[in-house]
Amino acid sequence: MVDIATRVYNHKWKIDPIVRSLIDTDFYKLLMCQSVFRNKPQTDVVFSLINRSNHVPLAHLIDEGELREQLDHIRTLSLSRGESTWLRGNMFYGKRQMFRSDFMEWFENMRLPPYHLERKGDQYELTFEGKWHEVMLWEIPALAVLMELRSRAVLNDMRRFELQVLYARAMTRVWQKIEQLGTIDGLGIADFGTRRRHSFLWQDWCVQAMMEGLGESFTGTSNCLIAMRREVEAIGTNAHELPMVYSALAESDTELAQAPYDVLSDWHDEHDGNLRIILPDTYGTKGFLDHAPDWLAGWTGIRIDSGDPATGAEIAIDWWKSRGEDPMQKRVIFSDGLDVEKIKELHSQFAHRTKVSFGWGTLLTNDFRGFVPNDALAPFSVVCKAVSANGRPTVKLSDNPHKAMGPADQIDRYKRVFGVGAQEAIEVIV
Repeated sequence: MVDIATRVYNHKWKIDPIVRSLIDTDFYKLLMCQSVFRNKPQTDVVFSLINRSNHVPLAHLIDEGELREQLDHIRTLSLSRGESTWLRGNMFYGKRQMFRSDFMEWFENMRLPPYHLERKGDQYELTFEGKWHEVMLWEIPALAVLMELRSRAVLNDMRRFELQVLYARAMTRVWQKIEQLGTIDGLGIADFGTRRRHSFLWQDWCVQAMMEGLGESFTGTSNCLIAMRREVEAIGTNAHELPMVYSALAESDTELAQAPYDVLSDWHDEHDGNLRIILPDTYGTKGFLDHAPDWLAGWTGIRIDSGDPATGAEIAIDWWKSRGEDPMQKRVIFSDGLDVEKIKELHSQFAHRTKVSFGWGTLLTNDFRGFVPNDALAPFSVVCKAVSANGRPTVKLSDNPHKAMGPADQIDRYKRVFGVGAQEAIEVIV
């Protein structure tokens, strides 16, 4: 097992690049990328970094030269033969050849497109422009680089024994959480912590700890590279990016109202079983489900990713019942801001009413709260989202107004089209 503290103390990025592979990314990015490659190959998009935590001055903490070095390094990466073989031949969700030959031939020769980086006060403006299926692959590595460079900046002046103690305390915290989760009968939980992890080495350690501490209750990791190396399941389906871009491409309010369902129609044609998971909250969960076509009720489950999670699960259960479906045969995946107590609470509340599972993210792979002065290692909320498609702005409403994105006039329009009324504001922690 890697001695993380010593590795950090001796850090030289050319030995330990933050992103070391194109598959050091979330599995759903590759699934979505293949769908975009097939269905929207000529769509031009712009992705942009959005720091929701303005109190964290990224441009003050992170050296611009170091950031450019890491981003330039990512642009040199290509699939190795072993990685290509794994993607082409491995079984994912019970299916072999998940990735088609034409997509794999493109991916094997792909290099990430250029980026634009500019300092604006205490923050960085980082954007990526180009064809959707190319630019979208920047999201996860860009976030991983920013998060880890921030961690390295805080740790840079710590001495060897300080680092040893810091990581010993962090490991103890993770292990205590795992011990608590191990008492839950029928738990199913996966690592969803790539995008806002403390570091690659730390995420890898957390996955190994979950494997040992939880056994079969640990269902896998969203990180493809770690899944390949540790021989665990790669977990993931789809994300808000798809309906955001499809909706931006709509020519009228009628097409806009239909766009989120067009996304899932394309997905339906490509995937089945446990990959048919609805993410309903992009423009409000209740409205989405109320107007959903009947064929969507036959899908396997729903992922709850904003708003009050219990409320979202109740809405899903009521919807399945209204469509003649048995909620006990469906799956609810909770994935927003989870930690041990919330996982225990939600499992107790819903495990006897539906199939429950959890995607545990930032508070698994980046919980260093309270370990350094000024809480300088506490996790914060930064995202990298598609902000325009073919020159039109994208919009996200979600079930929490604090997570809304887009120009104010377009947010108002989307609320009107999708019938979104007053929403409960919930603090965005991570």
